[in-house]
Amino acid sequence: MLVIRLFRTGKKKQPSYKVVVTDRNNPPQGGKFVEQVGFYNPLTREKTLHNERINYWMGVGAQPSDTVYNILINEGVIKGEKKKIVFKKKKKAVPEAPATPKPAETPAPEAKTEEAPVAEPAPAEETKAEEAPKAE
Repeated sequence: MLVIRLFRTGKKKQPSYKVVVTDRNNPPQGGKFVEQVGFYNPLTREKTLHNERINYWMGVGAQPSDTVYNILINEGVIKGEKKKIVFKKKKKAVPEAPATPKPAETPAPEAKTEEAPVAEPAPAEETKAEEAPKAE
């Protein structure tokens, strides 16, 4: 299946794009394309589109990408409503926990701290029991 999409060229942080017709299976960074049908520079807002060739390829069955579709509508090559483009946020990689515990961390000190709070509430209950009989 053929697709009309942008092919990035230019230096780092100075993008310019060729509007090309290519097979959908080719990667966007790949240099293989059937025909160049336009040019787009987002920094200077310069657009050059070959309307006849774009209409020919769309008549043959080529589908424009969402961004190219919106550019074609702005330039009046095709008519219709713009498509809403939603960019997916990349998930941040969560570092994995180490498989073995560090030698400095030992479970023995934690066990001693847990025993101390358990011993304190027991005498408090006994004092309440002793106070209750005195009140009678």
